[in-house]
Amino acid sequence: MSEVININHPEYGEILQQAVAEIHAARNVLARQLAKTTNAVYWNLGKLLFEKQLAEGYGSGVVNQLSIDLKKEFPDMGVSPRNLWDMKRFYERYHLADEKLRQAVAVLPWGHNVLLINKVQSLDAVTFYAIEAVNKGWSRDWLLNAIKMDSYAQKQIQSHNFSETLPIAQADYVNGVFKDTYNLGFLGITEKVKESDLEKRLVEKIKSFVLELGKGFSFIGNQYRLEYNNKEYFVDMLFFHRGLQSLVAMELKIGSFKPEYVGKMNVYLSLLDKLEKGENENQSIGIILCADKDHLDVEIALQDINKPIGVAEYQLLLPKDELHTLLRNEIKAIQENNQEQP
Repeated sequence: MSEVININHPEYGEILQQAVAEIHAARNVLARQLAKTTNAVYWNLGKLLFEKQLAEGYGSGVVNQLSIDLKKEFPDMGVSPRNLWDMKRFYERYHLADEKLRQAVAVLPWGHNVLLINKVQSLDAVTFYAIEAVNKGWSRDWLLNAIKMDSYAQKQIQSHNFSETLPIAQADYVNGVFKDTYNLGFLGITEKVKESDLEKRLVEKIKSFVLELGKGFSFIGNQYRLEYNNKEYFVDMLFFHRGLQSLVAMELKIGSFKPEYVGKMNVYLSLLDKLEKGENENQSIGIILCADKDHLDVEIALQDINKPIGVAEYQLLLPKDELHTLLRNEIKAIQENNQEQP
């Protein structure tokens, strides 16, 4: 007879959520440590080949024999000739690079790094893809798709007007606070929902949402009521950011971005500055959160708008087991390289 477990603890949901978050965080750290250790080994092997001035052509015999002998000693390690040459290229490309880039590629799975070496020329673009892949848990296929879509170039097209509407120092800070894409996978949504349902679920899991937004955010309320000139206005979600000392209004949209969303947000920000902003606070900031956006539509819509507004996308992907994903791709890359004939 199976035991029926009845959970009546009023905070069980919060306990479970925090426990899951702790496990995901630990696995994420472990995955990065694994990748960093693997890359350190490959970096040093690449450095050895570089310093011995081995080049494809006259150095092929040495590298081929090195591959054979290393496979005998380490049969489960990716030491095919092709992979050894990739290690040399890995070291050549980044040993003189700035610290930010080196730190970014250091924690990527090796298969991801090989992809970046072969597909991306700009070191600034490599930095972008490496950071995005780590932060968002991209698989190797996702990284390849991002490169094919030229996501780096698309990123250079601003989806906000912060630089035009805020003082330089504050604009730089705001750019660091807000993301271009937010992952709402913690909601567990697998089918189409209404905007009101999306908002309801975000409020129910507001702690997870605030963590996704980043440090410094405090939730004030949803459907926040503003009254002016005998008319009522309702902001989907209202936050306050301690570092920015600004109210942050967020509008949720199930579909693609539409230019008319900017006009509506502009009104909300004017009302917030007029009715809610404290004497020592900075002007309010608006974020329009959509399923997707066209950068050119956003750019045109934000022209001549004097309130700071950003447009971001959200993803409804279920959270992945990052360790499993990283390990799977690492093993796949090693197997592919081991299939190369010496």
